[in-house]
Amino acid sequence: MGVEVVERRVARAGHDRGMSLPTATLGRTGATVTKLGYGAMELRSSRLDPGEVDRLLNTVLDAGINMIDTSPDYGSSEEHIGRAISGRRDEYFLASKCGCPVGEGIGEVPPQGIREHIFTRENVRAGVEQSLGRMRTDHLDLVQFHASPSPSTLADHDAVAELLALRDEGKIRFLGISGTLPHLPDQIAMGVFDAFQIPYSAVERDHEDAISTAAEAGAGTIIRGGVARGMPEPRAGMPEQYQQMMRERRERFENTDISDLLGDMTPMEFMLRFTISHPDMHTTIVGTKNPDHLAANIAAASNGPLPADVYEAAKQRFS
Repeated sequence: MGVEVVERRVARAGHDRGMSLPTATLGRTGATVTKLGYGAMELRSSRLDPGEVDRLLNTVLDAGINMIDTSPDYGSSEEHIGRAISGRRDEYFLASKCGCPVGEGIGEVPPQGIREHIFTRENVRAGVEQSLGRMRTDHLDLVQFHASPSPSTLADHDAVAELLALRDEGKIRFLGISGTLPHLPDQIAMGVFDAFQIPYSAVERDHEDAISTAAEAGAGTIIRGGVARGMPEPRAGMPEQYQQMMRERRERFENTDISDLLGDMTPMEFMLRFTISHPDMHTTIVGTKNPDHLAANIAAASNGPLPADVYEAAKQRFS
């Protein structure tokens, strides 16, 4: 199905059902964001058809999604965003990352695992400047340290000071971090981050309490992995640690009987609405380059959180 058909379907569904995406305030940023955001990792390839990508990203905005998250690590993602929707810059909250290798456009994970991140002041600034140019904007709403660096790593490089300097120059508005255990509690305790990007889903609940801790500290919470990337099969060449993680999540989902909880929901709708049901999540970023999947995500998120009893039952099942 082409993007034009999806555009008509989204518009028709919104008209027929009064569909609208739920929103939340992103912590102390004060920004109102849709609880369904768009994660641009799937736009990392430079070989994607520019016209299709442009229509997809404009459909994202036309559907009311106003939170877009990307990273220099995501290959050509930033260039696609700049080309497609920089002319609509006032319609979305734009988040990217820093500490990533600068000047590398591939964005692929090397065979040995995660790409090396560098948190020197020089690399932090170079990354932000690169993102501004690629996305054709004069400011980023949120810049997040990527790969969950420890507070001591950030202190060793005086990295936070560089983001503060960029904020004072008007090039960024808020500071954030893509945080995971074991460093996340200490990152929250630093008190300098306006938002945290945290993994959470029905099959990955290790950070469930940390999301509440971050929100209670006044920070915005951005959830990633909320639909577990569609529970895909591991790809050849993917680092073994990721393959094993994906196998475990898939097995956990397949081995948990939620048939009586689904009602008329698809498993994917259930996964997305489970994530939205966390009382302290503000937005969840879901990525796709497939127009059908985008339309399905919008329809699912528009249905809002799961009923409270279903959410609690699901948490018990996935314990």
